[in-house]
Amino acid sequence: MLLLPTDIYISAGVASVALTVLLLTVLPARRLRAVFRPIPLWRWSARPIGSNLTSCLAFLLLCTLIWLGMTGPRDPLTNPLPLAIWTVWWVGLVSLQGVLGDLWRWVDPWRGPVALTRHVLWQGPLLRLPAALGQSCAILTFLGFVIILLADPAPSDPARLAGYVGLYWLFTYLALLVFGPRWRWRGEGISMLMRSYAAVGIFGRYRDRFAVGGIGWQATRNRTPAIGAAIFMLVMLGCGSFDGLNETFWWLDLLGINPLEFPGRSAVIWQNIVGLIVANMALIAAYALAIWLGLTLAGGGLGWARAFCIFAPSILPIALGYHIGHYLTSMLVNGQYALAALNDPLARGDSLLGLETFYVTTGFFNSQDSVRVIWLSQASAVVIGHILAILMAHFSALRHFGTNRRATLSQLPLAGFMVLYTLFGLWLLAAPRGF
Repeated sequence: MLLLPTDIYISAGVASVALTVLLLTVLPARRLRAVFRPIPLWRWSARPIGSNLTSCLAFLLLCTLIWLGMTGPRDPLTNPLPLAIWTVWWVGLVSLQGVLGDLWRWVDPWRGPVALTRHVLWQGPLLRLPAALGQSCAILTFLGFVIILLADPAPSDPARLAGYVGLYWLFTYLALLVFGPRWRWRGEGISMLMRSYAAVGIFGRYRDRFAVGGIGWQATRNRTPAIGAAIFMLVMLGCGSFDGLNETFWWLDLLGINPLEFPGRSAVIWQNIVGLIVANMALIAAYALAIWLGLTLAGGGLGWARAFCIFAPSILPIALGYHIGHYLTSMLVNGQYALAALNDPLARGDSLLGLETFYVTTGFFNSQDSVRVIWLSQASAVVIGHILAILMAHFSALRHFGTNRRATLSQLPLAGFMVLYTLFGLWLLAAPRGF
């Protein structure tokens, strides 16, 4: 736990977000548009050959990691598979995807193998994915992934994780062959997650050129997401928030568990699953209420469902900021273990990277100065995410309501929701944890 005078930092963070809301009431629209104006760099190449090749290489690497998970050391901090999945990919790559742009297309382990299979066996999908399902399958597969992360008794056990990863890859591979590319954007939760975060990154495609811009510029220019995709974006935030909430003393006390005598993850499996679902439902309901109140204040002009979808992408910087802030301490420690595992993947005393005397350190948690820097970095990620979310939402409101007055009125309840969520996110970072 990072024992600091966090009340001061939390107050400052919430005040920063609240002042951003006030600033938008007087900020000229042209200034806000400049924040999300992309700068074209060079002509975009849409050839899939390169990404298919790197995808096949990523698939071979994944197969190697699964093999190491089944045959390598049993210690999750020594075996490369848990470190690759939960630290390098889930923490590192997902964060970079949200900051930089679509890196996933180059390391997606399905794109290349599916393209190769179709080239050899058949071209088209076998079945058509019913349009009525929308993105419901993607929401369910993503929730399944999060349930394993939060509720499984031993998600980092190498052999257990190897089974999960292998089965999920095979299931998705077969679904892509049967339903075609639509499964990637409407049925596969990981691809939906990465696609959503890619829209926040600073690098992307603008017309026919590779471009760079402020975080969120792509999301403000993309087509309005379908209702299922909008709900998925909120689920991303809800799952990330519950990932922090389920470890707090408050949550364990609510379950009647002494956090100082935590009995183990197997004692809270169903409680965490139910809590995850309830947390997401509550978040979606609160967001929907804020949208309805905003439309009421602005005097209408948009249908409720359309407004729900228009402003949903503005939630993504909040989800990304909390993801980075929540996992920063884990990355600082487990990133070292990942480097050590890469140096000696079979735990035989090898030194593939020449790091013969490499030691993992946690000494930076023993100094108040370094802990303050870490906590401020976490808090900054959360606060900046909320500020960007407010800017994105107001930019979208200006485009659809026309005048600054109506746009501001429509955003007041949503901005209030974001200010409260800033307080909640910073509290989660500072709250004592039971395990």
